[in-house]
Amino acid sequence: MIWKKSKQPADPQQDAAAAPKKGGAAAFAKKNWKWLVPVAIVVLAGGWWLLKPKSAKPANVDTSYTEAAPETRDVSNTLSGTGTLKPANTYSVKSLVTGKVLTGSFEEGDIVEEGTVLYTVDSSDATTKVEQAAITLQQAQRSYDKTADRQYVRAEVAGVVSSLKVNKGDEVKSGQEVAVVRDSSKMNLVLEFPAADAANFSVGQTAEVTLDGTFEVLPGTITSVTGTDALSTGNLLTRTVTLSVSNAGGLTTAQAATATVNGVSCIAAANFQYQAERTLTALSSGTVTAINVREGGSVNKDDIILTLSGEELTESIQSASETLRGAELSMQNMQDTMDNYTITSPISGTIIEKNAKVGDALSTGSDLCTIYDLSYLEMTINVDELQVSSLKVGQSVQVTADAVKDKTYEGVVTRVSMKGDTSGGTTTYPVTVRIDETDGLRPGMNANAEIVVAQAKNALTVPNAAIVRGGYVLVRQDSPSAVNADDSMSAPEGYVYVKVKTGVSDDNYTQVTSGLSESDTIAYDPSSVSSDSYYDYGSGGYDDMDGEVIGGAGNAADLTEGGEETLPEETENGEAPAADAEEPAEGIDPAEAGAVVVD
Repeated sequence: MIWKKSKQPADPQQDAAAAPKKGGAAAFAKKNWKWLVPVAIVVLAGGWWLLKPKSAKPANVDTSYTEAAPETRDVSNTLSGTGTLKPANTYSVKSLVTGKVLTGSFEEGDIVEEGTVLYTVDSSDATTKVEQAAITLQQAQRSYDKTADRQYVRAEVAGVVSSLKVNKGDEVKSGQEVAVVRDSSKMNLVLEFPAADAANFSVGQTAEVTLDGTFEVLPGTITSVTGTDALSTGNLLTRTVTLSVSNAGGLTTAQAATATVNGVSCIAAANFQYQAERTLTALSSGTVTAINVREGGSVNKDDIILTLSGEELTESIQSASETLRGAELSMQNMQDTMDNYTITSPISGTIIEKNAKVGDALSTGSDLCTIYDLSYLEMTINVDELQVSSLKVGQSVQVTADAVKDKTYEGVVTRVSMKGDTSGGTTTYPVTVRIDETDGLRPGMNANAEIVVAQAKNALTVPNAAIVRGGYVLVRQDSPSAVNADDSMSAPEGYVYVKVKTGVSDDNYTQVTSGLSESDTIAYDPSSVSSDSYYDYGSGGYDDMDGEVIGGAGNAADLTEGGEETLPEETENGEAPAADAEEPAEGIDPAEAGAVVVD
């Protein structure tokens, strides 16, 4: 390999000075221009970006202001929504029984009252079942009464308890004798009279009764005469005559007596008998738990003399009671079923639809008709979660319908639901509005509702665009309120910023409660008005009455610490940086923004 030594220049400085003459730099640039041009552009752009001023536009850029005086007007803040009108109440009448429609004289559009008969259905089969249920109920009632009465021993006749054969706590068997009751107020005397004479006696006829031994004569009355003759001792034909004699207390069954009727004497004497005497027995086994009448005590018929109790007796009564209750329920069900064969209107309203006619065969659940209660209408609007807190029951609502031109209806909020519906990250709450005056409206129509959230009458107002963030208004320097100017705020020449307190706001104007007068002249940029409502729905209020406006929209004209009004910087394509445009003022959430500010 052969190496060739290069020649060294005698003077390096001379060679360096001579290089340009040979076109070295030009040649280098010409050779590498494709990558040198982009590098140069980047360097220049970077230098411009680093050295450019903080504000791309001067603070004194000319802005076209509109001057106006505060005006007095009514201001109201409203919330709007749409919904479908519905009747106050809807009822679909259905058949609860099967059968053939016998009557159904109403028509669609008829107004009916609650309880009006709509249909009658053939109930012949049900009638038979009702009769059967009634018979079963009667039998169960008798069985229960009889079973329940077995725990008592009752007097079968009125009289005196002549004998009581048990004591309280005694155990008795069914059929055991427990007491004797006698009626001794009257005594019976049964005598034989000659048949020929007795044939002429009659019931109620008087007789003279003579007591044996004392021969005392007492009045008596014939209570019965046998209708056939009997052959007595001595082959004499006789008839038996029964006399009743009042007992003053001295007559007993040991006393004998004779009697004459119309001068006809009885054949032989006989002893008195008690008018009534009953030996009472227990109807069930058990223990004597109560004795209500002692010996010698007077009783009326069916009075309870003593009470029994026992496990077997209790079970029998319980079983009879359950059977009776079952029969009662069965009867009630059958009566209810019978009522279903006569179909009445469940509400007062208007017949909207009629689905059954006379002659149709119905089955259980068949649709018969639909009734609307049109005494008032309702609509439901869905309100955003940020706005619902400003609503309450009783608030006034303005309702309009596309189908009814040039007419506004008065409504009222009747319900603000606590249950929200979330969709797509947004929650809404149903709000019910009631409309009482419904002339021209129909169920199913689409309606618009505007709810007055807040309002102010005869309020001093300024355009929304005149309110600068922080609650300031730009006024001309010769205005009366200019004396209250905030010196820390930098304003255009001839103007000053004045702090104000704001109130109710609508889409165009905001109420000023203090800080301005009607004699002032304000200035504002009309193009800066925000499309957002100035009212802060999220908090349910306006300002806090010390001039601090609740909420605030992002302002394109930021205030520096020195109070100067500066315009936002622009990017190379002329658009403001997105971060600056979306950043909320003083950390306020843009979702809660409500203040209108000047661009």
